[in-house]
Amino acid sequence: MKIPLVDLKAQYKSIKNEIDDAVQRVLESTQFILGQEVKAFESEIAAYCQTKFAVGVASGTDALQLALLACGIKPGEEVITTPFTFIATAEAITQCGAIPVFVDIDPKTCNINPAKIEPKITEKTRAILPVHLYGQPADMGPILELGKKYNLKVIEDCAQAMGAKYRGKMVGSLGDVGCLSFFPSKVLGAYGDGGMVVTNNPEISEIVAMLRNHGSKEKYYHLMTGFNSRLDELQAAILRVKLRYLDKWIELRRQKASLYNKLFSQIDGISPPYIAPDSYHVFNYYTIRLQGQRINRDALRAHLSSKGIATAVYYPLSLHLQEVYRGLGYRAGDFPEGETAQKQVLSLPIYPELSKSQTEKIAQFIYNYLR
Repeated sequence: MKIPLVDLKAQYKSIKNEIDDAVQRVLESTQFILGQEVKAFESEIAAYCQTKFAVGVASGTDALQLALLACGIKPGEEVITTPFTFIATAEAITQCGAIPVFVDIDPKTCNINPAKIEPKITEKTRAILPVHLYGQPADMGPILELGKKYNLKVIEDCAQAMGAKYRGKMVGSLGDVGCLSFFPSKVLGAYGDGGMVVTNNPEISEIVAMLRNHGSKEKYYHLMTGFNSRLDELQAAILRVKLRYLDKWIELRRQKASLYNKLFSQIDGISPPYIAPDSYHVFNYYTIRLQGQRINRDALRAHLSSKGIATAVYYPLSLHLQEVYRGLGYRAGDFPEGETAQKQVLSLPIYPELSKSQTEKIAQFIYNYLR
């Protein structure tokens, strides 16, 4: 028995005819860059995310960087974010010449702790960049209040949270701008890289649209220094098919998570994901916490691997401890909650096609191992 972390082949087979038709449509059109598929997909994403504008870019990382630039972030300025996330979050800040300022996480959700943000705000702070980790929204209420109080931009990293809601509102529509990733393993994944910037601000939308296309509105006439960061027509066509199934797939993920939660509630030493009362969690990843010292995560992963079950650790080393950010001056112990999480988190297989029996077997293998 082999159970992958995500089964992209099973997903493809379930919608194969529609995907194949979409790809063929693009091939026959011979329009591969910024054509009708991208334009239509942008409109569909804006409607889904409850925003006025959406701009397709080449990746989720590019979405973050172009959003920061469009918000006016300049070299030497500071952007507050979490250290417990994928490198792209902070990487986009440093690629703008700005400085990431880290804030510890909430131990329940693993998202940035809003209560710890205000003391880190300085005269150089220009933005707050919360990450909706694992598919659960950060606590946006107090973050938005801080943004308003100090005139800071709020840029949402929604890479893992497409379709998630905070107090009934879609992530990406809450702050000044939201950044989506269509990396293949995401809830809404392309067959390659892809990303999107969503916003209600027409100026931000216009600047991102120029930045992605060499700083131009009109071909060969350039208004600013830009990038080559355009969402491919083929990916847009594929994603348009998948978008029609997104809500159904999210609900299936939530059902798998609910079953996992029920099974793990009976296992001592395993903490299922905490779901905040204001959140609609989409479970891009199903991440448990291994409590206490008695569970060796590496040994448990090796045991599950021997049974054909894939696992992952998101993330084994917080960003403030990474070699690339040594120059920022952080040390071990600066963010104890993030450093505890990096030792305890373990992500298990979750995807719409995961069966009830597979879910139960995974939990049973873990139970047997711990017993």
